[in-house]
Amino acid sequence: MISKHSHEQSDRGEGVEVVQNEPFEDPEHGQGQFTEKRVYLNSKLPSWARAVVPKIFYVTEKAWNYYPYTITGRQRCSFLPKFSIHIETKYEDNKGINDNIFDNELKDQEREVCFVDIAYDEIPERYYKDSEDLRYFKSEKTSRGILQEGWRDTQDPIMCSYKLVTVKFEVWGLQTRVEQFVHKVIRDVLLLGHRQAFAWVDEWIDMTMDEVREFERDIQEATNQKIGIFPPSISINKTPLSSCALTGPASAPSTPMCTDAPESLSVPKDRPRKKSAPETLTLPEPVSSSVPQDFNGETFSGLPRH
Repeated sequence: MISKHSHEQSDRGEGVEVVQNEPFEDPEHGQGQFTEKRVYLNSKLPSWARAVVPKIFYVTEKAWNYYPYTITGRQRCSFLPKFSIHIETKYEDNKGINDNIFDNELKDQEREVCFVDIAYDEIPERYYKDSEDLRYFKSEKTSRGILQEGWRDTQDPIMCSYKLVTVKFEVWGLQTRVEQFVHKVIRDVLLLGHRQAFAWVDEWIDMTMDEVREFERDIQEATNQKIGIFPPSISINKTPLSSCALTGPASAPSTPMCTDAPESLSVPKDRPRKKSAPETLTLPEPVSSSVPQDFNGETFSGLPRH
């Protein structure tokens, strides 16, 4: 369902370009899936950020999914190497009660722990759909929902997606503001994505892994075409040169190349937020936050449990 979410948020010049999506095996975590994407952000940046970034601005995202453990890292800015995002994800069958799921030295560092309520935290109005309002949604195939106040304590089965988010933007004068903005954007994207994963449960609950991969390929191809990404092509120009033009050997044809990059993922703009949905705070370098997302049922990673 990540692929479908990306497709819905994409438009001409905006969206997520899928560069690579293939099986991968890790000696520690075993069989998994590797993806590389380009997330185009410029058109959705606040005005103060657009003033300092190029017209074509994207973040390269590389992810390794070894469910129930996922690494989304090496996210690099297309023009600024001092910007990076690293996200670790672990899934557990509980309601977000494991304070030490990332059992490393980070427990001794200052960090913000933020609970994301997929049913009752506000989302930008432009993304709201009646069919995805979990306060009223009930799954026909699984009978899960409606999610009422306090649903985390009453729903079964339940799973929590724990995320450890680290953001670095080592540019004097902009570091604090940019890191605050990125944490807020990540929280909003996770809220909408997990909300949709639950609302779309009837679409994916019966899928086999082969069907999941086929669905991903179809959606990713449609998304790349939607935002204007097409397979590369080489056109050889056979127009004869004038007598005054410098000529090279016959083996060196003139090959026009397109340097325009595609564009992608819509990022929520600043908006008022209800008190129950706290803003994400800036943390010391490296900036780390543990972000549990409780949701009833299967994982957002597109790997159904049976």
